[in-house]
Amino acid sequence: MPTRPMFHTDTALATGLRELLRQLEERLALRSPVNVYLAGGMAVHLFTGSRVTTDVDAEFGSRVFIPSDLIVDVTLEDGARQAVYFDTNYNASFALMHEDYLDDAIALDLGTAHIKLHVLSPLDLAVSKIARFADNDKEDIAALVRLGLTTADEIEHRATSALCGYVGGLAMLRLNLRDALALARQVEAEKSVVQTREQ
Repeated sequence: MPTRPMFHTDTALATGLRELLRQLEERLALRSPVNVYLAGGMAVHLFTGSRVTTDVDAEFGSRVFIPSDLIVDVTLEDGARQAVYFDTNYNASFALMHEDYLDDAIALDLGTAHIKLHVLSPLDLAVSKIARFADNDKEDIAALVRLGLTTADEIEHRATSALCGYVGGLAMLRLNLRDALALARQVEAEKSVVQTREQ
């Protein structure tokens, strides 16, 4: 897995995220650094360039007030208009997270002076999708594995290590983990077949 994945920062959604952070910094009149840790679909989009989401799941390193009217309108590449905004209900404790997920997040400079953006690693993003494991979570895991940004074995090791810190029912979580690993290994097998045919 690459130590420094490439970020897709030239898309309409990435531009919207940049403007959202700029406006937040301005509205809060920040004078000292604030760490922001990006998760969810927007983080997946930055790695894949394809995932479309408009709510921003972010964890802040210090207490901040997110204005309810902080919304940035963007026009996507297909011409659709969307509104990018912070999901104020986002809570990382509801997801499966390894204890080192903040330390392993990858810094990304989007031009803000005081907001220091960090994007969850592809591995931790995949693990964070396991607790809910809705259709879009499955698609995100598959996309991250398909692009070679993480692997089934890495997900298994990281998720298993994170189980002890999970707040919630472990029985369903273990079933989701089983299915997530099966999905990741299926994607890897499909990649292997394609690569063999291309040789």
